[in-house]
Amino acid sequence: MTTFTEETRERAREIIARYPADRSRSALLPLLHLVQSEEGYVSPAGVEFCAEVLGLNKAQVGAVATFYTMYKRKPTGDYLVSVCTNTMCNVLGGQEVYDTLAEHLGVGHDETTADGRITLEHAECLAACDYGPVMTVNYDFFDNVDPQGALGVVEELRAGGRPMPTRGARLCTLKEMAVQLAGFADERDGAVGDGGPGEATLRGLRLAEQHGISVPGFDPNTPIRSKAEADKAAAEAKARAEAAKPAPAAEPAKPAAATGSTAPDVKAPDDKSPQVRTAETRQPDARTAVPDAPGLKVPTDGTPPAPRDAQAAESAGAAANPPAGDGKPAGDEAGAQQRNLKEAEAGAGANGAGPAVASETGVQK
Repeated sequence: MTTFTEETRERAREIIARYPADRSRSALLPLLHLVQSEEGYVSPAGVEFCAEVLGLNKAQVGAVATFYTMYKRKPTGDYLVSVCTNTMCNVLGGQEVYDTLAEHLGVGHDETTADGRITLEHAECLAACDYGPVMTVNYDFFDNVDPQGALGVVEELRAGGRPMPTRGARLCTLKEMAVQLAGFADERDGAVGDGGPGEATLRGLRLAEQHGISVPGFDPNTPIRSKAEADKAAAEAKARAEAAKPAPAAEPAKPAAATGSTAPDVKAPDDKSPQVRTAETRQPDARTAVPDAPGLKVPTDGTPPAPRDAQAAESAGAAANPPAGDGKPAGDEAGAQQRNLKEAEAGAGANGAGPAVASETGVQK
């Protein structure tokens, strides 16, 4: 079982101190990165460590660790190579890049090479469609890659080198990256001195400069305020807004209606739609029921019917509606059918009509 170093425990205390005392469980995400920085993945011991320092149970920690793909649940190589195979990158050749690396390294998705240097995975999207196809090494971008260029990157990694990403800071191992994701600065000399933005990103900036587009009142030198300063500024702005509001005008006193009705004064009917006039006729005042308003009946409590009355009413209804018999609709009595047939035959005999006419006559009857 892993015993975490005192440096890791000190960093864990520092992470927890960033959050309010009653919100310490919010520190779980950076703590998981912290244990991953020591072991290279989130082991059962790492889950237990996070549960111990936060006062949680292991099931709660495990539920979070298994939800996010950045937390690895088995030993991972020094360099996590992720190739985007989603729609845009796939159309541009991302799947070919992934297949070439998988065949060359002899590993599949989420598998690590025998020397423990590289773990390969395909990613659904790396949020860099304008640079596709893309791959990342420990989340640093290599843009517009092709199969041969991707092979060159992984071979340099296996040889102990650290190729320069297209954008971003200097490449680091997965454990070093996990320390940064836990919220600690990269202390390597010149670690953030390399890299730069991509051309697709700069294109938008150049167009804004060309057309004179800028954010109103934007000052890049404005320092970021603390939460206390921001809350104070918000309170002052709210107070100024309240003071600038005009005082509400006093409502004129309404004369009492001669009829004693509580209905409010309304505009002339000609100024209102038929729907509004109908609604006001039915209920002039929604707070006070008006017994004499058309279409309105004030509910009153009455004596509930006795059970025997309900039974009698049910019996009377059943007697007035006899069930149908022989699969015929109710009311289709045999006597009426016989009478219609006799009248049809009599009509046919008098007129000399054939069976078809007799049948028609019967139907008309």
